[in-house]
This record gives sequence, structure tokens and C-alpha cells, in this order.
Amino acid sequence: MAMIARRSKNSVCLLHEVLFSNHSLPYSYTQTQTYVDVYMKWKKDSFFDSIDAIHRSVQLKPLIALKNCIISSSPDDYSVPISVISKKGLELGIPIKVARFLRLYPSVFEEFTGPKYNLPWFKLTQRAIELDGEEREVYVKSKDDILLRLKKFILMSGREKMLPLKIIQGMQWYLGLPEEFLRNPEYNLDKSFRLVEMEDGLKGLAVNVDGSERFLSVLQRNAMRRGVYNGVEGEAIEFPLFPSKGLRLKRKITDWLDEFQRFPYVSPYEDYSGLDPNSDIAEKRVVGVLHELLSLFVEHAAERKKLLCLRKYLGLPQKVHKAFERHPHIFNLSLMNKTCTAILKEAYCDKGAIEGHPLAKVRRKYINLMKESESILKRRRLNNRPIDQAIVNVKDLDCTDDEEMKLQQVNSTL
Repeated sequence: MAMIARRSKNSVCLLHEVLFSNHSLPYSYTQTQTYVDVYMKWKKDSFFDSIDAIHRSVQLKPLIALKNCIISSSPDDYSVPISVISKKGLELGIPIKVARFLRLYPSVFEEFTGPKYNLPWFKLTQRAIELDGEEREVYVKSKDDILLRLKKFILMSGREKMLPLKIIQGMQWYLGLPEEFLRNPEYNLDKSFRLVEMEDGLKGLAVNVDGSERFLSVLQRNAMRRGVYNGVEGEAIEFPLFPSKGLRLKRKITDWLDEFQRFPYVSPYEDYSGLDPNSDIAEKRVVGVLHELLSLFVEHAAERKKLLCLRKYLGLPQKVHKAFERHPHIFNLSLMNKTCTAILKEAYCDKGAIEGHPLAKVRRKYINLMKESESILKRRRLNNRPIDQAIVNVKDLDCTDDEEMKLQQVNSTL
């Protein structure tokens, strides 16, 4: 027993020396797993459920696509007959008939009768044209910022430093990339990007990085600003936690979370090939990747199912969705719009921690314009209410003689 106790004591001393010594051994202490089966009951948070910039994005995305389609089809007067766009609903991601969708937003799309055959035409309202100009101006002025976000997204792929174009296109809305960026990448992207051929015949986009250039995550930059991180490999960084009201964790989970915060932080831009995927440090890297990924997005949020396609390319586990559930103080899961949306809490609870996307302000203006359509449609419904047939004697063309006599008798008694 004394030998066992002595050996156990020596092991603890060795672990302490490796963890807290200045001479770090890369990943030497990451090959252990102290997995705690964390089950946390989902709790609705009304604050995050009320953020229009996130939850109205589902309707805004097809609206912007339809707006761009009208502009490209008629760049002079921004007006088209319904026949030009009626068959493009699937292409533009519109879940209902295009004409019905257009009529849902009269503050953006104005309907009028065309010059021939009395066909319905639609054109952009003056306010929509002005916002389109602001949007294009942001793309010009903030092109470097948008390209940097795209570059960081590609660099998360590890040693390959490349991603398939179809994967980038799937994240295009979240990254705030204009449509023409990927249609003509040779013209719109700078020399740090290059087109490559990937396996399975896929076309990809790669990044050329100077060996001396180092990219820091938003978590590393904020930790340096607070003076709790020196930039040394294997150093621990704690994730900022933002508990929801009324959410209490069990003591076992709290202890596990405290230990999780003390594990070394592996940057999303570092090579992760030496990590044991079943270790605790690998889980902390996964949380760090998701944290950095959402910080690059316009709304700092995304549909959880849309992120599953990134597993193979960003080194994420098969059950990456579990990371959101195991860390409710870092991420919020919202079930609005009949889908599960992952939200980075830090972006909305600590305004100065994460830099806002240059396109976010314009999108909020679009959403406010969309909301004006609700009051316009409400006024139309009030103005077009049917008149009480019992008060006004109007002959219905579909009414029979007997029904007309009964109607006259009713009117005479009033």
C-alpha cells in the first residue's frame, strides 16, 4: 500500500510539473480523458429569442436574393414582370410561391400592372433601392475586413489551409460574402487566395500564408488585452461564461466546468493533427473552433444543422452538436422558426468583446424595412373590409330572386 501511495504521489507531482512548468511539452498532457456525461436540461431564454437580427434572417435571406435577382434582370429601372422570376423560387430559397412572397413585403417590392396584357409587375421601392446602395458601399469600403474573415474561415481547416467552394458557398450568407465574390473569385479575391483542385474532383479555395504570420483568435486577443495570456503554446485561456437566468448546474457539472477551463487552449488556426480526439483538450479545441466560427459570422449565430457539413474539414467530431448542449454558458440554443439556432452569447452579453460585422448594420435596416410591411398589410386589410350587407342594399349578381326578396324584407325591418 505504501508503494502504491508513493507511486500515486509521484504521478501527481509529475502531472503538476508538466501542467505548470514554463517548459511546455506540446500535447503531452492532452492524451487523457476525464469525460463527464453532462446532461443539461434545455432552458428557453427570452432575451435571445427576441433578437430580430437573428430570427428574421430566415426571411431576409430569400428577400435579399430576390432583390438582387430583380436588379440583375433589370439594372435600369429595377422592375420585372412576374413571369421573369416566378420559376426561380427554389433557386432563391423561397419556400412559397414567388408572387405570394413578393406581396408579403410591399415596403420592399411594389406591385403594378404592366404595359401589356395586364400582367402583374414588381419593382423595388425607393427605400429598398437606397438600402441596396448602402449595402454595395459596405462591400467596397469593408472589402479587406470581409476577405480577412473568409481567410480565417479557410485557415481553420488545419494543415491543408483549403476548403471546397461548395462549403464556402454554404456559409456565404453567414460570412456576409456578396454573391459575385465566389462567381468570379479570380477578379474579386486578392493574391493570398488561389483556386485548387481537391479530392473527388471538387474545386477548392486555398490561402497562401507566410510562415512567420500568426493568426490569433478573438479569445486570444481579448485574453491578451486583459493581461491573462502571453501567447505561449499550451497556455490556458478561460472562456467567458454568461449563465442564463434560472439555469443552475449540478455540483458535479460545476466541478467539471472549472477543470475544463484550466485545460490548455488550442487555437482554431493551429495544427490539431497531434491531438487525441477523445481527450479533454480536444473537446476544448472544438468549443474554441465553434466560438471563433460564430464570432466571424454577421449575426454571430447560425442554424446548428448548417454547421454539420464542416465536421470533415474543420476536424470536428461526429456529434459536434453536443458541444452546444454541454456548454450553455457559452452558447444559446434557440428553437425559433422551427429550427435550432446556435448563438454565441458573448457577442450579445459583452458588446465590446467581439468586433461587429460591417454588414450587420445594413441588415438590421433591411429587417426594419421588412417590419414596415406588416403595418402596410394591416392598413390594407382594414380598408378592404367587406361592407355589412344588412345595412347597404346592394344586389348580388349571384343572388336568386327569392334570396333578393328575403334581403329586401330584412332591410325594410331595419
